[in-house]
Amino acid sequence: MASQTNIYAAVAGYVGRPEETGRVGVFARPANGGEWKHALSGLEAYTVHVHPRRPEVVFAGTADGVWVSGDRGATFVRAEFPDRGKQIWSFLVDASDPDRIYAGGSPIDVYRSEDGGKKWRRLPTPGVKERAKAPFAARVMRMAQHPARAGEIYAALEVNGVMRTTDGGESWEDCSADLIRLSELPHLKSKIVSDTHAEGMLDGHAIAISPADPDAVLLAVRMGLFRSADHGRSWQDLEMKRFSPVTYGRDVKVSPQQPNTVYAALSVAAASHDGGLYRSEDTGKTWHRFDKVQVHGTIMSVGLHASDPDQVYIGARYNGEVFGTRDGGATWAALPVPGPVKDIYAVACG
Repeated sequence: MASQTNIYAAVAGYVGRPEETGRVGVFARPANGGEWKHALSGLEAYTVHVHPRRPEVVFAGTADGVWVSGDRGATFVRAEFPDRGKQIWSFLVDASDPDRIYAGGSPIDVYRSEDGGKKWRRLPTPGVKERAKAPFAARVMRMAQHPARAGEIYAALEVNGVMRTTDGGESWEDCSADLIRLSELPHLKSKIVSDTHAEGMLDGHAIAISPADPDAVLLAVRMGLFRSADHGRSWQDLEMKRFSPVTYGRDVKVSPQQPNTVYAALSVAAASHDGGLYRSEDTGKTWHRFDKVQVHGTIMSVGLHASDPDQVYIGARYNGEVFGTRDGGATWAALPVPGPVKDIYAVACG
């Protein structure tokens, strides 16, 4: 229920503005009112994730591994995590086993817990080819699991494309060759921080699979949204410019309750002052603007409630901007994290 929901924001360092000051970590507040609490301080947080079946359990991906809360974000403790100083950028709770949880790191590694997130082990290094040399190590930004095959997981990599496992992360295959082919098209070339014009197509930010279209993978990259129906061997451009004036894809998530419904966070660029939340009700074929707000930073994340489809939250990069609806988009509220804070990277609710 809405009255039992908390909202969480993960905050980390600035892009291109090292002189700016502000707090980092995880912030939490009740959805139905109240103040933000600085729940985890002293560490940059790149992602925050509410366990879909146990909302009292919240995971934070930080600059020093996995931190866990068992009390809805009131307190966090460092999990039994094998590597110190490892950045964690993503989580995935296995739909077939709520005790099995995956975490994605930077440099590229995947970790797995079998006990609900208390103890973790590093899986064999994926070993995918380095496709671009960038000023930061590649990151496992998001993971998505096939609805019927628990061992089949796809991961979006920033800046290194997509990889896929069919054995629960014990081994991985590269799914980026066709993304590189597409990058040869003039309108899909983009080189900003690396040594290749394929950079924009390899700049993977999010990935999702809908139970209503289980063999299709949706990918959000710098150049837009793309779809694969053959396990990542080929990718098709969803041509989001037909629906939106901005196409930089930062997040894509499927509604937990309505599998035909997909949300996408679209902005101008990584560092921008505009963007919109778009929704598809036909698994990504058509899209329309869903939010009713004006952001002043790139929309970095969409937060969906595990049991209440009416609750949707977005976090924009600058000035602690968080917006949310609790009535299915009819009305929106500004819920800013009080400053000064650095950049929002992720929002979650539950």
